[in-house]
Amino acid sequence: MPSNRKIYWALCILLVLSTLVRGFIAGFIELGNDEVYYWTYAKFPALSHFDHPPMVGLVIQLFTLNLTFDSEFFIRMAAVVSGTLSTGMIFLIGREIKGPLTGLYAAMLFTASFYGFILSGTFILPDAPQVFFWLLTLYLLLKSLPDRDLMKKSRYMLLLAGATAGMAILSKYHSVFLVTGVFFYMLFYNRRWFRAKETYAAVLIFLLFIIPVFLWNYKNDFISFTYHENRVGITASGLQPQYFFTEIAGQFFYNNPVNVLIIITAFAALIRNRQFIRKEYKRIILWVSIPLVLVFTSFSLFRSTLPHWSGPGYIGFIIIAAAYLSESKRPGSRIRLIPWSVAISLVFMLLVIVTAVGQIRYGWVPLSRWKLDDVTHDLAGWKQLGEKFSTLAKSDEDQGRMKSQSPILTFRWFPAANFDYYAGRKINKPVYALGTLERIHKYHWINNLRGNLKPGSDAYYIALSDDYEDPSALYGAMFDSILPADTIHLTRGKDTVRKAFVYRLKNLKKEFVFSIDNKPK
Repeated sequence: MPSNRKIYWALCILLVLSTLVRGFIAGFIELGNDEVYYWTYAKFPALSHFDHPPMVGLVIQLFTLNLTFDSEFFIRMAAVVSGTLSTGMIFLIGREIKGPLTGLYAAMLFTASFYGFILSGTFILPDAPQVFFWLLTLYLLLKSLPDRDLMKKSRYMLLLAGATAGMAILSKYHSVFLVTGVFFYMLFYNRRWFRAKETYAAVLIFLLFIIPVFLWNYKNDFISFTYHENRVGITASGLQPQYFFTEIAGQFFYNNPVNVLIIITAFAALIRNRQFIRKEYKRIILWVSIPLVLVFTSFSLFRSTLPHWSGPGYIGFIIIAAAYLSESKRPGSRIRLIPWSVAISLVFMLLVIVTAVGQIRYGWVPLSRWKLDDVTHDLAGWKQLGEKFSTLAKSDEDQGRMKSQSPILTFRWFPAANFDYYAGRKINKPVYALGTLERIHKYHWINNLRGNLKPGSDAYYIALSDDYEDPSALYGAMFDSILPADTIHLTRGKDTVRKAFVYRLKNLKKEFVFSIDNKPK
């Protein structure tokens, strides 16, 4: 058995190296479609937003000093810091349930998870603050709920859990599974908590955090809840097995296939009634984890889902797996500082990271030339677009082809946010997304804040070769004329990532009015 000194040294090395790697990635690659969209949450703060609660925008504001520092590195800094804190927190959970070695294994498996390392620890997504507050809440629940005597310290821990769960749900709505997990644990295993006033105080604290989200949704016809209901509701088309298998494959990859195999082995041991974790801890972890995974997996039977939705549930499974790996009574087991299975998982993750970062920046594998879809295009070419468009727009203004401060128009929240961050931000050109609420999302409110389009004004329309829509069909009736496009080639290595066609829309016929009082339909 490794000594505690070795365990804590290994943890420190893991925290430092993982933070450095994630920090390097944060500053080395461009923002993705979702990330630049969440940048708009910080640029246009509100009590809540169309897609998500406000936390991701708040942490971006905090770590960029209200966008004083607005490079990719600083925008992602909140994720990098929360990723490091989450790694430390999962160590504390493992230490609480079994000991420092379990904590170290949990931290390693979490680091080896694509969801834990990248989606909630490098990219600035709502998952970054959510996972930290999820783990912090789980830690407090493990410290409080098993106490059958309801000691003062346990009651205090439950009150804190109400606050941290509230911050988790301010990050992402499905953090509500923390609360439902607590309810079912109390109902089935420790009903004494229902007689404690701190239980109801914790619920009240949790609800207080929801008030801003509720007020914003009340003002906007509860549009966020309607939107998410439509995303996961059962459709008339019935069962869709292709979505289900895509979801399962995604869960395997996002959580690292090696991790998933370790998790399956640990669960097989639980089914055989192997006692490698206290039953109280096991029950708490499973009640906040399994329902989340089952619900989102079941949604995939009917419509397309995203594998990272179930990510927090798999974090609970990782903790169970770490407890299994650290079990000294396993037949033929030899407890190592880094078990072979964990080492393989970490190496696999490192290979994926190196390959992905290289593909994003340099296009090592010519997938486009092989007529294959290259998803890394979403993280490449935007900085070039901003630089080349800036030169073009300045030339237009200098030569009188376009009026000063002509805005950029587009038809959807992406690429609107990409244009906003990489093109409009640098040359002070506002971006408007004109279309239905389903397509423009937060830009319904951003348009209102930026003000009406005045008659006689000019505008640019940027169409992408891989996401093209005809400007004449979209805006032809609004302007006197649309001039033929200039073409900007966005390259990576020897390949063209995409082309951007820049159209000049001349002389808006009449004022295009945005009303702050407009209700989204």
